[in-house]
Amino acid sequence: MDYFKSLVGGKPSQAPIVAEDADFADFAAAPPPSPASIPASPADAQAASPTGANLAAGDLPRQLTYTKWYRVWERTQLSDFTMEAILIPFLLLALLVHFWGTRTNRRKARKWIAVHEPLLEREFALVGYGPAPQETIEAASTPVDASLFKELVKKSGNGVSEDLLKEKSAYEFESYATGRQNVAFADIKISLKRRMNPLVLIAEEVTGLFIESIKPKPERIEAVIYAFDGKEKDFVPPPVPGSEEAGKQKGVSNSSYDPFVFAVVNKLAMRRLRDERYDLSLTFTKDNAKLPEWATVMSESAEVSEWLLTKDLVDAVKEAGPDHFQYLIITDQPHDKPTNLNETAQKKRLHLALNLPSSEEHYLHTLPLFALFLRLPDFLVSNAKLRPEVLRKINATRDQEKSKLKKISDKEAEEERLRQLDKLKKEERDRKMKGMSAEEQRKFLDRENEKQRKKNEKKMTRRG
Repeated sequence: MDYFKSLVGGKPSQAPIVAEDADFADFAAAPPPSPASIPASPADAQAASPTGANLAAGDLPRQLTYTKWYRVWERTQLSDFTMEAILIPFLLLALLVHFWGTRTNRRKARKWIAVHEPLLEREFALVGYGPAPQETIEAASTPVDASLFKELVKKSGNGVSEDLLKEKSAYEFESYATGRQNVAFADIKISLKRRMNPLVLIAEEVTGLFIESIKPKPERIEAVIYAFDGKEKDFVPPPVPGSEEAGKQKGVSNSSYDPFVFAVVNKLAMRRLRDERYDLSLTFTKDNAKLPEWATVMSESAEVSEWLLTKDLVDAVKEAGPDHFQYLIITDQPHDKPTNLNETAQKKRLHLALNLPSSEEHYLHTLPLFALFLRLPDFLVSNAKLRPEVLRKINATRDQEKSKLKKISDKEAEEERLRQLDKLKKEERDRKMKGMSAEEQRKFLDRENEKQRKKNEKKMTRRG
């Protein structure tokens, strides 16, 4: 009624509304809420306890602030972490294997460079990736004997400079040397097993038993020497006239030598090398009485084989043995088959591949061959002067390969010329048709079709 009275202008009643619902009777006269006071001491808290229970002073605050959400050990069990308990040991094992494999590979690579660093420093002005040398040194003349090799192995350690070796990956390491007469620079690559990833290592070993093409290679040292070949002036700045360096270089002989391909290879790697390398495909294979049974010669000329197989080289190959020696290659041809004439340019190089020694005793077997390899460019500059007949025979094989490439190149050039000519004709035809009317374009197309029909008829008549 009060509501309707207010609508017609009457004064609403000010009497309090009596709650008819008995469920809210307890809250009708309830006072407004007020914040609870925090007891100043345990004694006050015990006195203010609504139950009046006698509790210890240390237990009451803990019970007042108790909540199970913050107590992980009370709302979880060990069975909730079953998956983590299974995965964490495998993760820790994988990390341990990774660090062990990386550390082992790094130690092996440092051991090799530590043993061979004195030999490299004897021959090159700069070894590693440190500051550039101030001058180029001449070839060392002091001989290298077995006593020196034993001393190198005995004094070597893992404490080598960081500049000597570059870690390309966890299983590949590289080094560099330059600053020597007759040699532009030398690259050294150390390839190791993937000890940090045993799953991949096992997969490669198992797959290699069935597929020879993906058989993993053993731990290997590959060194490549790039000869100057009389091009020092293109890479080394000339010395100042009247200086000490200019006086030293007056008697320097020309570093060029005749081109050829020669290799001493392990018979186990012979077929693979012939299939993988274009330069060795130009050679013929023949056993030599000077070499052991497990090694053979791949050469373009028998005369080259005779004067290159010196006593020192044969003894060094025998000393290395079939377990460590892979190949020694002297070449001027590209590794991969050239696709154009520009790729047939001569690039004289010397390649040496050795399996990584597994112990200090085995280093004594490979050091003589590596030392001879570093001085082999000097021997080539002094002795690699072939007779005209031999050189003519070698060049004949190269000319045949070049003629094949020239035919391919000429054919590609002719096809490109015809494509350009067709493109020009099409552009000229489109330009003419743009200025024609529809009737003129129809007549123009009819004339083209008639010409094409006559050409086809002539071709059919000639074939008939």
